Amino acid sequence: MSGGVFHASIARHMRIISGSLKGRSIEVPKNFKGRPTTDFAREGLFNVLNNLVNWQDLKVLDLFAGTGAFSMECFSRGAGGILAVDIQPLHVRFINENFKNFNAHDAHAIRQDVFKFMKTVDEKFDLIFADPPYDLPMLQFLPETILNSAALCDGALVVVEHGKRTDLSASPGFFQMKTYSNVCFSFFKKVSS
Repeated sequence: MSGGVFHASIARHMRIISGSLKGRSIEVPKNFKGRPTTDFAREGLFNVLNNLVNWQDLKVLDLFAGTGAFSMECFSRGAGGILAVDIQPLHVRFINENFKNFNAHDAHAIRQDVFKFMKTVDEKFDLIFADPPYDLPMLQFLPETILNSAALCDGALVVVEHGKRTDLSASPGFFQMKTYSNVCFSFFKKVSS
């Protein structure tokens, strides 16, 4: 990353795994308040997603976006219309700066509480990814909140990251879980009513 607000406080790098930006780094500031998904878990997740979605022009919603690494990976693979949502102003500034650095013109981040955002969202997405804090009190209700929102296109896929102690398999629309070390991803599709 050149110059910018975060240059002086860089702590670690995260690499982009595949696509047009493969090998490029996302530099994470020291004062970052998130728990970035490991490269190992992210690579496993995208290996699964490659068999479930067509990346070209896919509309993506990244909830609890943190570093924005999920959004950057999607952009690198050809997704278009990416929206990242996070409550932390630092995270939103950081993600938007990286979108700018990577010329991701059809991607932006906004600061908002995810649960409030899901009640008012009027845009539709093909893929929704949520990476909430593992101890989030409302975590059990997150899949249903997303699936009951107006944010899903027909056939949309929802993925929720969580720790091993959380079991979301009883949530409506659940169809599989993948585990990479201590990181779990639960996959959902909207159930037709």
